[in-house]
Amino acid sequence: MSQFDVLSVAAEIYPLVKTGGLGDVVAALPGALAAEGIRVRTLVPGYPAILGALDMAEEVHAYAEFFGGPARLLAGTAAGPDLFVLDAPHLYSREGNPYNQPNGQPWPDNARRFAALARIGASIGSGLISGYAPSILHAHDWQAGLLPAYRYYDGTEGARSVMTIHNLAYQGQFPPQLLGSLGLPANSFTIHGVEYYGTIGFLKAGLRFADRITTVSPSYALEIQTEVGGMGLGGLLNRRADVLTGIVNGLDENVWDPARDPHLAANFGGRRTAPRSQNKAALRSYFGLAEDDRTLLFGVVSRLTWLKGHDLLLAALPALLAEGAQLAVLGSGEAGIEAGFRAAAVAHPGRIACEIGYDERLAHLLQGGVDAFLMPSRSEPCGLTQLAALRYGAVPVVARVGGLADTVVDADPEARGRAMGTGIQFAPTTLSMLEGAMRRASSLYRQPKVWRQLQINGMTTEVSWRPSARRYAALFRELASESRA
Repeated sequence: MSQFDVLSVAAEIYPLVKTGGLGDVVAALPGALAAEGIRVRTLVPGYPAILGALDMAEEVHAYAEFFGGPARLLAGTAAGPDLFVLDAPHLYSREGNPYNQPNGQPWPDNARRFAALARIGASIGSGLISGYAPSILHAHDWQAGLLPAYRYYDGTEGARSVMTIHNLAYQGQFPPQLLGSLGLPANSFTIHGVEYYGTIGFLKAGLRFADRITTVSPSYALEIQTEVGGMGLGGLLNRRADVLTGIVNGLDENVWDPARDPHLAANFGGRRTAPRSQNKAALRSYFGLAEDDRTLLFGVVSRLTWLKGHDLLLAALPALLAEGAQLAVLGSGEAGIEAGFRAAAVAHPGRIACEIGYDERLAHLLQGGVDAFLMPSRSEPCGLTQLAALRYGAVPVVARVGGLADTVVDADPEARGRAMGTGIQFAPTTLSMLEGAMRRASSLYRQPKVWRQLQINGMTTEVSWRPSARRYAALFRELASESRA
């Protein structure tokens, strides 16, 4: 099995910078691909958190002026992976969220900040660094979307490009007058180029010019080719369906391992579920929830948004309470939904609790302690938290969309009889269907043998990166061989 190089280009990498699942994927996939004989180096922006963690940094290229100021391309490692880091203080020397100002509004120069990242990635693919010639340029989400466009308008050959959609809802649209300052030619601003409803569309550009497109589950790959699911890009994706592939994300088993997880009150794994009761007790103690072993405890770790269906969950709280269940919520998002969960916790102490924000330790404890994990998403490209729930014995209760449909097996009577069910699915994503799913969960929880079998089924399900890495490796090798043909 011959080795070759892939340059991954992304705006986040766990644990240094993470706002969602993108950072987890970018961090975990290189290690899984190494087992397939593929070397990955990841290009990321020089945020303070990344520069502060960079070991053995070596300057490999310098610019006196690059998108508005001096910049350097550094090579080194940080928290494990091999990195290229674009050190451009005028673009990235900002604490906090990588995309938004402290007031929650996007940084006004985001177009330049992420065009610069894509420009460097394209230049590396064109031989910027002596002795480093990646066969594949792997661009992640809109922040790297201009990379395939730069390659196309540069007229360069060699490395081929793959564009991965982690969430089509985030597309990167910017004013057309920025075209020249981003280094794009005037003739690129057409419907067949980077123009997108009168704006410069970063993700649209990537989808238009990439040699291959992937997204993070087979079901989502079909959904985004439709008018509704495509969010304005369905027609383009439908026309490029022959180069579009859905590959489910995996879970980093080094980070998510209930047998060794230091964030848990008690470790467990395999077919051992009994220690979960200690985690449930610790979680209830943390949140101030009433102690009762007979009470079903639902959990949520998520962005609290309409797209994730949390307005429906708020509306379904009376049904949850009528079943005698409890709810623990960890997350942040839309102000109205945050306020709704806060108010519910005040109105129902001991039954409903929430923590607004994100805490990695608490996220692990929640997965290891709740009985059932709620994901009432209207759209879910893949989802990683349901994979963690499966591995940690928290039975997923999910809407039948995107990657949730691909990774959770509904516990219908036939599936239970085959010992295959791993959770509860419902469709469509409506209030009545969510309420019905929660009632199903309560009914199954009152059947301890059935519930434990669901837990064991989930805990023994393959959720690692191994099968997905094999699919990525096959796609990369096929594409690389085409470039040599």
